[in-house]
Amino acid sequence: MGSNGSKGWQLKGSKAGQFIFPAAARVIYTKDKSMLRSIKQLYGDKLGASDGEIGRVKDFYFDDQNWAVRYVVADTGTWLTSRQVLLSPHALANAYPAGDVLTFNLTRKQIEDSPSIELHKPVSRQYEEEYYRYYGWPSYWQGDGLWGINGVPILELPAKPFPGGPAAAIDPPHEHADAHLRSTQAVGGYHLQASDGMIGHVCDFMMDDQNWAIRQLVIKTGHRFSGKEVQIPTRKVDRISYPNSTVFVSLTREAVEQSSAPHLAPAGAVA
Repeated sequence: MGSNGSKGWQLKGSKAGQFIFPAAARVIYTKDKSMLRSIKQLYGDKLGASDGEIGRVKDFYFDDQNWAVRYVVADTGTWLTSRQVLLSPHALANAYPAGDVLTFNLTRKQIEDSPSIELHKPVSRQYEEEYYRYYGWPSYWQGDGLWGINGVPILELPAKPFPGGPAAAIDPPHEHADAHLRSTQAVGGYHLQASDGMIGHVCDFMMDDQNWAIRQLVIKTGHRFSGKEVQIPTRKVDRISYPNSTVFVSLTREAVEQSSAPHLAPAGAVA
């Protein structure tokens, strides 16, 4: 049972392990019938706890080794000022009947008392360990907590924060940034380097709505305003240079240009 009394986070009428996103979100139906969601179109969507709204989607943090989204970053407005809130897919519940709110099986109090993280600083593994201990979840970087290409972020058990109030502060001197956890907002706009030269820039990410894996990068080739959009699979990415704001792929410029364009369908369409 979830912490709000619901069974897991499956919405009636959805497939097991499939989260229902707002109806306005852009989607791509793949040949294997998977549904890919545009991350860019989810920015600004409302976020809800089990007992009320908590803010809007500001960003997503993804693991660039497994290409899995690990956190939704919440902009809590005036509720929790000067603070960044991370929400794990472990706690996903469902959409409100109106279909325009991403809901989590957490209370506002649980979120408020969760470990605080400073704005504009990389997420450290020490912070993540504290975060997962607070909620009582298995860690995604080891054991049964893994999801992405090889699994789905389903947890039937509710979050069980430590008793006794807010989480303890993290000792700053021992923090070290997780070099593989990155912001979609930051990587959006990065240059794309093919094997034979620069071509275009990243303009969107397409995420599998069952396992939260980023499966495609949407690339705008040519001129930033008049160029065309194509999609390339993330398995073609060799590496990402964050100092140079560049994504390197194992494709030629011609191959990138000839990649398929993202055919976006209404979220309610049937493949």
